[in-house]
Amino acid sequence: MSAESMAILVLLASFGIMIMLRFPIAYAVALSSLLCLLYQGLPFTTICQQMVKGINSFSLMAVPFFITMGCLMGSGGISDKLIALANACVGWMTGGMAMVNIVASYFFGGISGSAAADTASLGSILIPMMVDQGYDDDFSTAVTITSSCEGLLVPPSHNMVIYAMSAGGVSVGSLFLAGYIPGALLAISLMIGSYIISKKRNYPKGDKFTFKNLLKQLSVSVWALAAVIIVVVGVVGGWFTATESAAVAVIYSLIVSVYIYKGLDWKGVWKVLGDCVDTLSIVLILISTSSIFGYCLTTLHVPSMAANAVIGLTNNPILIALLLNLILLVLGCIMDMAPIILIATPILLPIATSIGINPIQFGIMIVLNCGIGLLTPPVGAVLFIGSAVGKVKMEKVVKATLPFYLCMIVVLLLLTFIPEITMLLPNLFY
Repeated sequence: MSAESMAILVLLASFGIMIMLRFPIAYAVALSSLLCLLYQGLPFTTICQQMVKGINSFSLMAVPFFITMGCLMGSGGISDKLIALANACVGWMTGGMAMVNIVASYFFGGISGSAAADTASLGSILIPMMVDQGYDDDFSTAVTITSSCEGLLVPPSHNMVIYAMSAGGVSVGSLFLAGYIPGALLAISLMIGSYIISKKRNYPKGDKFTFKNLLKQLSVSVWALAAVIIVVVGVVGGWFTATESAAVAVIYSLIVSVYIYKGLDWKGVWKVLGDCVDTLSIVLILISTSSIFGYCLTTLHVPSMAANAVIGLTNNPILIALLLNLILLVLGCIMDMAPIILIATPILLPIATSIGINPIQFGIMIVLNCGIGLLTPPVGAVLFIGSAVGKVKMEKVVKATLPFYLCMIVVLLLLTFIPEITMLLPNLFY
């Protein structure tokens, strides 16, 4: 075995062993990279250089701002208003509260950009509300956790910023635009699944639809929805960079939460900022350690070897696309979202582009694959949060989620093989 092959074995085997031993992912990435560098006889200064290089990015500054914006809006009394708006839109349907849950997640996801925040914030309100109205607790939890993945696709999603950085030069504005239709398609798919189950179980309808009530709720929620408009229009229109628009959105979110909705006082703002620092520390540590891991992969030519191995199995673009999705889904079962994006993008993106998949389309595919991974054991963070919020056993939630997994897989296949779904808006505006 050559020295290069042995170094790859040290890197990947040590990483796999630490993952199975349930090491924190940042430690597993850093320690496996350290062992690989030691085997190659490279200096420790390489570690420091690559960690600093990984987070020394102007576009990466958008991530802390978007997370802060989501925390401020999520704690500022916005959840109740978005639920009321969703109820005015779709509450009249069979299984009305399930539909409200899905549509509210689409609205809230466009503000928080986080499936975990969506599940914790909306789930704590909607799951008890659904159970009180006669919905099963496992069904209510399953709807909540699956619909939370809409927020990963709908801008502003900080995971898209991380992907843009990992992919090297992909437009954040194009990714933002690309997420709208897939997010809506996912919502429609989940609503169809919820409607079928609600019909079978005779779940109740909500109040009748009135245009007057819709306008009333829209007028109340417009301040929250405007935050998304500021970000997307600012970036697409060329008025702001993604980082600048995120900074503006933070100031706007602070004003809306404290002075308009009055869901936060200044003491609460400091608490929210403290929570943001906790989240940011995890994200930035992951990015910096993943930079070392990516450096090892690149210097050992792992991306080109992986591409050759996949293409060596088959030349059929359809089978290669399915294989890429399968790899990402398996990774999602054992790793969190950010490290998958950081580690898998440099390896899998060249394979995707070689079969004609646009980098923007592939970014949406990665995000949705990772979203499904957040709902699957054994490392499904959103699955755990949903089980805790709904007070339902995880095994019971997984069983109730099976029909919704099917809905999400159908959407994933549509996004994979019909690029126009993803590329329509980016092509229209750019």
